[in-house]
Amino acid sequence: MNTRRGLLALILPQILVLVLAFCWALPGHAEQPRVIVIHLNDTIQPMSAEYMARGLDAAAAQHAGAVLIEINTPGGLLDSMRQMVGKIIASPVPVIVYVAPSGSRAGSAGFFLLEAADVAAMAPGSNAGAAHPVVEGGKLDDIMKQKLENDTAAFLRSYVTRRGRNVTAAEDAVRASKSYSDTEALQLKLIDLIAPDDATLLNTLDGRTITRFDGSKVTLHTRDAQRITVDPTLREEILDRLTDPNLAVLLLVVGALLIYVEFNAPGTIIPGTLGTIMVLLALFALNLLPIRYTSVMLLAAAFVLLILEAKFASHGVLAAAGIASLVIGALTLVDGPIPELRVHLATALSMGLAFGLITVFLLRLALRARRSKLRMGGDAMIGQVAVVTQPLAPTGQVLVNGELWQAESTSPVAPGEQVRVRGLRDLTLLVERVL
Repeated sequence: MNTRRGLLALILPQILVLVLAFCWALPGHAEQPRVIVIHLNDTIQPMSAEYMARGLDAAAAQHAGAVLIEINTPGGLLDSMRQMVGKIIASPVPVIVYVAPSGSRAGSAGFFLLEAADVAAMAPGSNAGAAHPVVEGGKLDDIMKQKLENDTAAFLRSYVTRRGRNVTAAEDAVRASKSYSDTEALQLKLIDLIAPDDATLLNTLDGRTITRFDGSKVTLHTRDAQRITVDPTLREEILDRLTDPNLAVLLLVVGALLIYVEFNAPGTIIPGTLGTIMVLLALFALNLLPIRYTSVMLLAAAFVLLILEAKFASHGVLAAAGIASLVIGALTLVDGPIPELRVHLATALSMGLAFGLITVFLLRLALRARRSKLRMGGDAMIGQVAVVTQPLAPTGQVLVNGELWQAESTSPVAPGEQVRVRGLRDLTLLVERVL
């Protein structure tokens, strides 16, 4: 009897362990798969590249089952796009790029990201393509244009081939600027599937075996996955807004104007502080964007011309040239490949006209104030017209600027007549009759 009890005492714990392990292995108790979600709803530029890289690093650290990048972009900078493609290819976690929601696009640089993914998907009513490289600010000669196209097309082919997608159709998006709807992209094997929403997409991909860029096979487990969204940090959001060229140029111009006000009214502190912060933020933002240095020279020339207008009477010629230089310099300052990364004409015109007119007005006020400070008391009255209050024979009194002064005239002048101040001796004005 004791032997049986001893055997039960030995076997029972092992049975309990097996039962618990079996229950844990049941589908209802299996660990819920996790998918990291990244939203790219902006232009492709350094801050979007930093945000995406942070999301991919978070997925690797959490050992997520996949990364879902929901994309809606008109395109962006070539250098940033190359960095992002490299991050997607090197990601240890499978990457799904999904053009969504309906009506979204993966234009220009966004098309390269779509084709770089382990799984490429689009929502109904979305489109992708038009990936021809653009150099703003002048036409390239035929040789340079061919070099740029060949380099960009070769970069796309380098990973589209390994992804098993349609190389010819992908290259047409670069060389012929072709754009594809969701159904066209699926038929041409540029994407893997069409899904109406991310939940349907993940459930459809569950159990699918994909080939990674390094040739390894991975089976996706994404059904009813826990979606963990990686949100941009406050720093990324602020810098992302600053990469809008229109905002950057406005900050630069308004900041420069506030600094000028501080120089002409020392001690006010607030204009100088705000102006310095604005200029520094603008310079940081412009440093992230492709800048034309000829446009910087135009802006510098505009400031010089506006200063000269305030000092010399040019009847507005220098001011007009300065405002024109300011508008053209601001309009062409950012060498963006897409309209969203360029300064708008309305911004350049409104900013150039307002800043030019305000600057000339303030400069003239400052110069006039400085000249008046050099002429105080009797000196300031030279050239003024006075009214005789006591007869000048040859000395008497005159009223000028509401003040009574002793005056001396070379000829007698009766009270009520007007005289002009020609000089000053001690505290006596030297005047002559106004003919």
